[in-house]
Amino acid sequence: MTALTLYGIPNCDTVKKARTWLEQRGIDYHFHDYKKSGIDAATLKRWCQEFGFEQVVNQRGTTWRKLDEAARSNLNQGKVIKLMQAQPSVIKRPIVDTGTALLLGFSEESYQRSLLPAK
Repeated sequence: MTALTLYGIPNCDTVKKARTWLEQRGIDYHFHDYKKSGIDAATLKRWCQEFGFEQVVNQRGTTWRKLDEAARSNLNQGKVIKLMQAQPSVIKRPIVDTGTALLLGFSEESYQRSLLPAK
């Protein structure tokens, strides 16, 4: 299998769970740290087209709650992409890109189904 790319922030508990899950199964992956490497608009647009921007932006996190009302209102894909580039902590995490599929968030069942060969 081609190496996966796991996008996230290293201190996020859900990202830590996903990384541990992959490592325990010997699945090779590249970790893309939003805080250090940023994220390009084209990648965010692809994710928003795949899942809908409402799913890609994390509206439950501390960073989102700290934003002023103007930033959180009248959302559309373009506004959300600019916001996610400026504040990568508002991107739902982790996101895994297998090269042929995208996984949003972490669930053992979906990772098992999508990343491990059928028995």
